[in-house]
Amino acid sequence: MNRTIRFLLLLPCLSGLQGCYEIGPTRLDRDQSDYSRALTSSGKQQTLLNVVRLRYADTPGFLDTTQMISGYQLQRNLSVGIGTYSLASRPYGGAGMQVQESPTFTFQPVTGDAYAQSILRPLPPGNLLPLAMGGLPIDVLFRLAVQSINLISNAGSLGGDVGRGSPVFFDLIYDLRLLQLAGLLGIQLERSPTASATDKDGAADRVFLSIASTDDPDLAQVVHDTRRLLGMAQDDERVEVVYGGGRPRRGQIRLLTRTVLGVLGQIAYQIDVPEEDITSGRTRPTIRLVGRETRPIVVIHVTKERPEAVFSWTNYNHKFYWIADDDFDSKLAFTMLQILLELSKTSKGPNTIVTIPANG
Repeated sequence: MNRTIRFLLLLPCLSGLQGCYEIGPTRLDRDQSDYSRALTSSGKQQTLLNVVRLRYADTPGFLDTTQMISGYQLQRNLSVGIGTYSLASRPYGGAGMQVQESPTFTFQPVTGDAYAQSILRPLPPGNLLPLAMGGLPIDVLFRLAVQSINLISNAGSLGGDVGRGSPVFFDLIYDLRLLQLAGLLGIQLERSPTASATDKDGAADRVFLSIASTDDPDLAQVVHDTRRLLGMAQDDERVEVVYGGGRPRRGQIRLLTRTVLGVLGQIAYQIDVPEEDITSGRTRPTIRLVGRETRPIVVIHVTKERPEAVFSWTNYNHKFYWIADDDFDSKLAFTMLQILLELSKTSKGPNTIVTIPANG
C-alpha cells in the first residue's frame, strides 16, 4: 500500500516532463555562439587554403555558406498502469525523453558575375580607406590592398625579383601609421553628385585624405616627409584620393588598389615553402622584401606534422600550413584580409541564414 501511495505522488513529476521542458530557449544562446565560431573558423581555413593553392598555381575555390539549419526533435513518453498478480495489485510506469539533432548546411560556389565582382574587381578607395577611419592600421591595410601610391610601388605578387616594389613605399606607410596614431591623419568621404541613391559600393564616393600640421618637432618632420612623398604642397592639408596608377594631378593622390585575388597572391608568394618545391618547379621563389619592412605580412609556417594551438591551419599536398597563435601581427593582418573578403562580396547573392527549429 505504501508503495502505491509513493507511486501516485510521483505522477505529477512524471507529467511535468510533458510540458515543463522546452528545448528552444535552452539551446538558443549555445547554438548562436557555437555556429558563429564554426562559421568563422571555416572561413579562415578556406582563405588560408586558397592562399596556399595560389602559391602552387592551383585554382582557388570560394564557397559561401548561404543557409544553416539546426533542427532538434524532442521525444517524450510516459506510461502508467496497475498490474494484477496472484497475491497483490502493483502499480507500474515509466518515463523517457530523447533529443535528436539534424543540422543541415547549404553552400553556394562563387562563380560567374559574383566571382568577377567579388574576386576580380579592384577594391574601391571609397570602401578601403574608411577601414582606417575605424582604427585598423593603415600601414597593414596598404600593404595588403594597395599596389601603388602615385609612382611608388608595393611589392608585386610574383616571386623571384627582389627589386620588385620600392623601399620608399614602406617608408611612406610607416609615416602614415605614425600620423594615424598621433591623430594627424584624417579621411573624409563626400557623396558624388552623380551617384544614385541605390549606389552602395563606395565607387562613386569622393575620398579625401588630410594631414594636419603640428607644433611637435618630431611629428612636424614626419608631416613634411609624408606630404613630400605624396606630392602635396607643404601648405596643403587635404588631397583627393582617386583610383589609378601613375603620376597624379595637382591636388590628387592616385591609389592603385588590388583585387582580392591580388591580395591573396601577395600573401601566397611570401610563404617560405620548402626548397625542393622551388627547385622541382612546383612553385616560384619566395618574394624577398626590401627596405624598412622585410617580414612577410602574414607568416605562414609549413610542417609535415599537424600543429597544436594555432590561429588557423589547413592541409595541402600532405603538408600542414598554419599561422601561429602567438604571432599577433600575422593574426591581425589575416583578420584584416577576412574583412576585405567580406567587403568585396557582391550584394547580389543571398546573405547567410541561420535557422534553428526546435520541435518539442
